[in-house]
Amino acid sequence: MQTMPSMNRRTFVKTSGALGALAVSGGAAGGALFKGSAPVAHAEAADEIHWSQCNVNCGGNCIFQWHSKDGKVQYMETDNIGGSDLQGRACLRGRSMRRWLNHADRLLYPMKRVGKRGEGKFERISWDEAIDLIVEKLKYTIEKYGNEAIYVNYATGMHCTTGKQPGLRLLSMLGGYVNQGYDYSTHMLSAVMPYMYGSSANQVDSKTGIHKTLGKKSTAFSPYDNVNASSFTEAEAHSDLVVMFGNSPAETRMGGANAVWDFARVREAVIGRGGKIVNIDYRLNETSSGHPDEWLPIRPGTDAALVSAIAYEWIKNNKVDKGFLDKYCVGYDDDTMPESAKGQNKSYKDYIMGTGYDKVEKTPEWAAPITQIPADKIRELADLIASAKAPFICQGWGPQRHTNGEDTTRAICMLPILIGQIGLPGTNTGQREAEPPTYLVGSIPAKNPIKTTIPVYQWVNAIDHGHEMTATNAGIMGADKLGSDFKFIWNYAGNCLTNQHGDINYTHEVLSDESKCEFILVWDTVMTDSAKYADLLLPDAMRSEQMNMQTQGYSEYYTAVVVGSPAQEAPGECRSSYDVCAEIADRFGIKDEFTEGRSHDEWVEYLYKQGAEADEDMPSWEEIKKQGVYKRALEPAIGLKDFRDDPVEHPLATPSGKIEIYSETLAGLNDSWELDEDEVINPIPVFAPGFQGYGSVTDEYPLYCTGFHHKSRTHSSYGFIEELEKIARQQLWINPIDAKPRDIENGDMLAVKSPAGEIRIEAKVTPRIVPGTVGIPQGAWHKADMFGDKVDKGGCVNTLTTYKPTPLAKGNGPAHSMIVQVAKA
Repeated sequence: MQTMPSMNRRTFVKTSGALGALAVSGGAAGGALFKGSAPVAHAEAADEIHWSQCNVNCGGNCIFQWHSKDGKVQYMETDNIGGSDLQGRACLRGRSMRRWLNHADRLLYPMKRVGKRGEGKFERISWDEAIDLIVEKLKYTIEKYGNEAIYVNYATGMHCTTGKQPGLRLLSMLGGYVNQGYDYSTHMLSAVMPYMYGSSANQVDSKTGIHKTLGKKSTAFSPYDNVNASSFTEAEAHSDLVVMFGNSPAETRMGGANAVWDFARVREAVIGRGGKIVNIDYRLNETSSGHPDEWLPIRPGTDAALVSAIAYEWIKNNKVDKGFLDKYCVGYDDDTMPESAKGQNKSYKDYIMGTGYDKVEKTPEWAAPITQIPADKIRELADLIASAKAPFICQGWGPQRHTNGEDTTRAICMLPILIGQIGLPGTNTGQREAEPPTYLVGSIPAKNPIKTTIPVYQWVNAIDHGHEMTATNAGIMGADKLGSDFKFIWNYAGNCLTNQHGDINYTHEVLSDESKCEFILVWDTVMTDSAKYADLLLPDAMRSEQMNMQTQGYSEYYTAVVVGSPAQEAPGECRSSYDVCAEIADRFGIKDEFTEGRSHDEWVEYLYKQGAEADEDMPSWEEIKKQGVYKRALEPAIGLKDFRDDPVEHPLATPSGKIEIYSETLAGLNDSWELDEDEVINPIPVFAPGFQGYGSVTDEYPLYCTGFHHKSRTHSSYGFIEELEKIARQQLWINPIDAKPRDIENGDMLAVKSPAGEIRIEAKVTPRIVPGTVGIPQGAWHKADMFGDKVDKGGCVNTLTTYKPTPLAKGNGPAHSMIVQVAKA
């Protein structure tokens, strides 16, 4: 059956059982494929066609169609079924996945370290030897140190329902491991926004920061839903102004199954009805580059200063919505302050108007030299937002990834709050646009018996001095303190041991000391920089080399599930993590409990059927095996609409049930936590420069530096694909004003030094970056002699970042807060 253009998008795949002619997942000859309703002929009818997804962490999970012959992938097509408005087409980096599958650098055999940690010297061993070693080290660690000495390192290089979950399930059955709190993408906002919009556990103890339950059902904050943020489709339908802070889906979330497609529709709709889009960023990024009049360049890390000046203009000119603030908020002015802070000039209005805190009026003239945005331009932006009927204000995850990110992310949210533009058609909450609420299938279950949780960026400290880390000095959650230093690191499909973690040089020193962490297990497909630190290195089979299943990505206007069979045989001795974990479980005598009698493929079938039972619109298991893909549109969403409509019936999960501009809990944490002299936990969203932020440059390090996501990589995934490296080279962006006195021209090789390290990188001289700041694409693969000069020839930005977790989140704020000197190499 061909899919006709007029068919309902929600049901077109459900009713297409005969789509076996499109793609035979079991490996039979593929027939015609359709683009819209027109058949597409393939070069050879004998090709087998296998469905799969791009499983890296841009989040799109865009759809692949592998064409295979004789057990080897020949070429790849992407999604071409359904109407053109609902196709999960892979971006150009995703379409290079075949080069990854068949790359000469694939890891093929289990290997044991023979050199120093970080040298990357290994010898081949058998799978039996590898499994024996894992069992030995797990038993030793648990018996000597306890299960809190085991940590599963943050890793997002592979998203699938059966990827990392087997390891989590195995370790949980062996007594557990210390949990990760937050994530590298949203660390600061995930930690602080619950104090403004509501904690998932309803309330946080003001002295310890530990969550406790009130028993009241209310709306809690998450950066990964469509409750606390509005969808781009809502902006498309109703907004007349979109203001984006550090948000570039054209680089971070490319592909047809991702937000760049949503934004393209927003841009056409908003501009088409006479509206405007303003992109505030230190770079003229790929999202705004087609519309240069929409770019408002800003010094990185100063977004909160811009917001404060806008707030000043609104307060001075009576443009705030006092009725909304009184009804829905705590802490705007003294009228709504909690009793513990009344009459002390601690409100947000006092901060802005110079009657409290630092006694400085936050005028546009105050903000101009900080932000590099002229005062008149700030006033113009303030008028533009205030006069909009439905302003959609959103932020990417870059602004919060600074050392002052906990204040910045709340400050941006103050814009819609101050003018009452929340919970209404076409508006947003100030957070990034919504993500899909619907997950059609689940993952292999794991229930960790250990509740102790560390902020994810703190794992290096936990190796070095974990026994000293507590709730009040290190942000430990679920317990008063950490029970042990980390002695066993389990790292599956991740490059965050070094490459994607802060301060590689310092991290190397900690990891290379074998008296600290005693065993590191790395499981990957190629030799990443992190893999060089493995004591045992295991070769993983890629998703396209085994039965695979994954649900939707970050795009909010549709949801999907893809089920695919192996497109080719796994090379060498690569194996699925599930099969290996089952063998490890067998050595511990818990195989039956671990597998529940199911093979890997039977788990995929079981999980799919569970999802289909809960969702009557999904195809049957037999149908999905034939058609490979099921997808449907989702309805637009308005963030915090229920709260706006009825704040009594639908309160936020804050102590007050309201938006807490002033957080009494944060004030308590600032008084009770053990903080460094330069650290403050602010109860209101202020502008504070932060460590290596505004005002920190010196004669030795006279330029600000920040990282940004690069279109040739998803974090560090795809970073070794030669063709992508050539097309989108690793280059430092520098303004001509900064390049000229340094005699730097396009293509020059540069030496970039920070207090933490030194790299080599090619110059890109461009007016597309604000003067005084240089930008470096994050995710480039670190290439340095770590037992020599440590100069990184790969241009990895984390060679330059300093390891200093932020005050509240204990997070990776230094990722975008650096000071450097740049010179010709």
